[in-house]
Amino acid sequence: MANDPVDVLIVGAGASAAAFAWSLAETRMNILCLEQGGWIKSTDYPTNFADYEARGFAGWSGDPNTRKLPVDYPVNGSESPINPLMFNAVGGSTILWAAHFPRMEPDDFRVHSVDGVAEDWPIGFDTLAPFFDVNDRMMGCSGLAGNPLSPPRNPPMPPLPLGKVGNALAHGFEQLGWHWWPSDAAINTQEYEGRAKCINLSPCTSGCAQGAKASTDITYWPEAQRRGVQIRTGCRVREVTVRPDGMADGVLYYDAEGKLQEQKAEIVVLACNGIGTPRLLLNSARDSHPEGLANRSGQVGRNLMFHPVGVTFGFFEKELDHHGPIGCSLHSHQFYASDPSRGFVRGYSFEALRGLGPFATAMMGMQRGQVRWGKRHHEGFQRLYNRVTGLLTMTEDLPEPDNRVTLDPELKDSHGIPAPKIQYKLSENTKKMLAHGKERATEVLKAAGAVETMGQDLMPGAGWHLMGTARMGTDPETSVVNGWGRSHDVKNLFIIDGSIFVTSGAVNPTATIQALALYIADAIKQKIDNLFD
Repeated sequence: MANDPVDVLIVGAGASAAAFAWSLAETRMNILCLEQGGWIKSTDYPTNFADYEARGFAGWSGDPNTRKLPVDYPVNGSESPINPLMFNAVGGSTILWAAHFPRMEPDDFRVHSVDGVAEDWPIGFDTLAPFFDVNDRMMGCSGLAGNPLSPPRNPPMPPLPLGKVGNALAHGFEQLGWHWWPSDAAINTQEYEGRAKCINLSPCTSGCAQGAKASTDITYWPEAQRRGVQIRTGCRVREVTVRPDGMADGVLYYDAEGKLQEQKAEIVVLACNGIGTPRLLLNSARDSHPEGLANRSGQVGRNLMFHPVGVTFGFFEKELDHHGPIGCSLHSHQFYASDPSRGFVRGYSFEALRGLGPFATAMMGMQRGQVRWGKRHHEGFQRLYNRVTGLLTMTEDLPEPDNRVTLDPELKDSHGIPAPKIQYKLSENTKKMLAHGKERATEVLKAAGAVETMGQDLMPGAGWHLMGTARMGTDPETSVVNGWGRSHDVKNLFIIDGSIFVTSGAVNPTATIQALALYIADAIKQKIDNLFD
């Protein structure tokens, strides 16, 4: 019956929630997930339509302030140079992600010990290693074993083809004697678990109608549902409710009709991303916890990390291509580890961009004055089309307490819940990294044959990676959750998304987020008899 008490209540249905629910379901507990979005039909994805690229910039944009769908909530990013991106649906942001699927490296978990900055995680890479492997199998990972700069990994599928773009960039890296490796990708290169292989449509970031890209609505969630997990969509959670003894006892949420409902639970699990989770905790403030729930440390909302990204484009005379997953060709960790001679601590990774589609090519050309309206429009377009590629510089974002999520005093969502406000500044360390990456990317592109390059120091629309705002640690005075995701303050409240990251590494975080969720689910199973001690 609707709203009957459950054993475990999960808020959010994205990458971490799906993995967690699937794992915990073997306990046969009564598990319910509340998601404010809905199920996405593959027939609705932009690639079913001729104007697929234009749709990707509007209703299928990653920016909720651009989409403005009923299931979205606004984000005040006026004090941040980076726009936070997210998607509300069963599958969450994996619906629109590029599916580049690296793992964080061992030293990323002990940054303070290695480099004397930030903090060490209370767990290490080895703790997560078996869960990384499970996640590769469940999501479906393609890649190449043997990367000399990473721990052993054996993806279940061969890597995506490099294509003309990848081969050109690989040549550039080799000319300079620098590391490169085929991307690990959560994209099928062969039929896998009933899902078709990639057919190189390329617009992964507006959804994969083919089902070759591993969004969790088609990987983990069907398996979790077969194990008995329930998903209730159209549910916007307002706050976590608390008993007089300080334990969480459920949530208040608005249903699809806008009616306020109450859902009781023995265990509450938050999986709302690095912005949605602190927003919910802060909005759960009451007399007994006036600064927000689980916030004795004052760390809820602080230490927001984005992975600031720069992009450098190369323009080629020879024809390349734009076919294949846009963010999954090759990557490089040549400048990943710290080197004092560079003038900054920690490092960055390079990720190759396949060429741009016709719409994006025309837009870039018009902005640069190379493509104009009139008789010579097509001539200018052809000089660019299939002749542009780029390298992303993805920097490690170190935690800064003043980079934070708070509640906006005025802006609210459609149900009157305060919207999150982002306060974020680039550190001098990050600025140096971005500048260094732009210079090195230019070298690679020229060595690859580019006749001209153009760099963007910072991509404002690259705020996919939301981390650090409810970090884990052993000290309740400086962290929000312990080493297995349980709140220090509220013993039956768990957090499993990117907000619990202590540091960010310099790679896309989804594989690590999911491995963490699987690890936390396993810890709950192992400690079930004394879970709240």
